[in-house]
Amino acid sequence: MRHARASHLSRRGLLTATGVVGIGALLAACGDVDAKDGKGAVGAKNAPAGSGPWSFEDDRGTTVKLDAAPQNIVAFTGTAAALHDYGIAVKGVFGPTTVGGGKPDVQAGDMDVTKVEILGNEWGQFNIEQYAALTPDVLITDMWAKDELWYVPEEPKKKILKLAPSVALWAAETSMPSALQRRADLAASLGADLKAKKVTDAKARFEKAAERLRQAAKANPDIKVLIGSGSDDLLYVSVPKMSADTRYFQELGVNFVEPKANAQGFFEELSWENADMYEADVIMMDNRTSALQPADLDKAKPTWKKLPAVKAGQVTPRTTEPIYSYAKCAPILEELAEAIENAKKVAK
Repeated sequence: MRHARASHLSRRGLLTATGVVGIGALLAACGDVDAKDGKGAVGAKNAPAGSGPWSFEDDRGTTVKLDAAPQNIVAFTGTAAALHDYGIAVKGVFGPTTVGGGKPDVQAGDMDVTKVEILGNEWGQFNIEQYAALTPDVLITDMWAKDELWYVPEEPKKKILKLAPSVALWAAETSMPSALQRRADLAASLGADLKAKKVTDAKARFEKAAERLRQAAKANPDIKVLIGSGSDDLLYVSVPKMSADTRYFQELGVNFVEPKANAQGFFEELSWENADMYEADVIMMDNRTSALQPADLDKAKPTWKKLPAVKAGQVTPRTTEPIYSYAKCAPILEELAEAIENAKKVAK
């Protein structure tokens, strides 16, 4: 199952919802608290945090309205990590949070994982009793497909959503600047100060990094980049336009390999015998703990070691599910810019 999070949308199909535990009787007494108005406005339409009512319109066009700004926030780990960078704390998280020995997963960012309630650490895990005990005001997560709540298991989804309203923000169907702005909008509505020096400095660094990547791509138009993720059986080659990060890199001029996508449209699945289907000068490899890393592939996959980019040492990590804060995205752009600046043409 190590490949489960290597794919984006089809992870819904690859995995069944397992590990869901503890559905308490209190769920039966709860009603659906989501309200929809069908609009899609952002920014100014979201009421800021304060002593009065709170509202936020998410990327589904769903407006959540509460009597006051939510205090008991539960969020997908990566979204919680983004809010943390704006000074907004959550009570509970779900999604990849810790790895062996309780160390933070890459998607936990700078959060202190010992100070949040972990409702589930893997795909399909979501402890509903634990969630209910937090008396959540709102559940916040990413969205890779319309109306699909990332890491909220499908089978108990209705029961989960009876406990608190949900907010979903695009991680696909958008570009990185928009994804960043939407999470900043949300953080501001929850009380974050977007004019704080820490925030403005991070945004300035991001903008500088974006320009550096633009210039690197312009100066090296022939350098072709492959977006990969490794599992025991397959090499996944991603379609750049389908994720907010790589779509933006492409907008900045990065020359990507364009695979023949499967039915879901996010990536092509290649057996390791066919790993050389696409030649590339630089390979960006999925850095999530669920994916095989280059050191693993060096030992286990002979065809990997034969790839031109691998032989040239031109492999760079890809943050496949970015933490959408300026502080976390700036280094991603800087790293890719450096990889392209230093790359030699090795693919035919």
